[in-house]
Amino acid sequence: MRIGELATRTGVSVRALRYYEEQRLLTSERSPSGQRHYQDAAVDRVRLIRQLYAAGLPSRSIRTLLACESSVATPELLTWFSGERDRIDRQIDDLVQARERLDALIATATAAVGAGTSCYAS
Repeated sequence: MRIGELATRTGVSVRALRYYEEQRLLTSERSPSGQRHYQDAAVDRVRLIRQLYAAGLPSRSIRTLLACESSVATPELLTWFSGERDRIDRQIDDLVQARERLDALIATATAAVGAGTSCYAS
């Protein structure tokens, strides 16, 4: 598939896909006219790249992780993977706590509106 189709299928901009290639996270084959062509598996790979970026991993770490899909992991790499998973777990816990606090604020503000009062200082 061409770059525009990959962008459409993944919801990622063409510019981002070019960046992924520049960072060696994604590969394509070139046609004689220089157009990029991707395998169908690129859709899943781009989705994984987006998830890893959203989890806070930098390009360098994502490149290391993706390289392990096709090679044997070392004990050091497994330790690193576990550390990244633990960091993501902490992020999830922080987000859940933030959501719970926001829920409490929404409940307080809803009660204030229902009572005709304001929770804003004047």
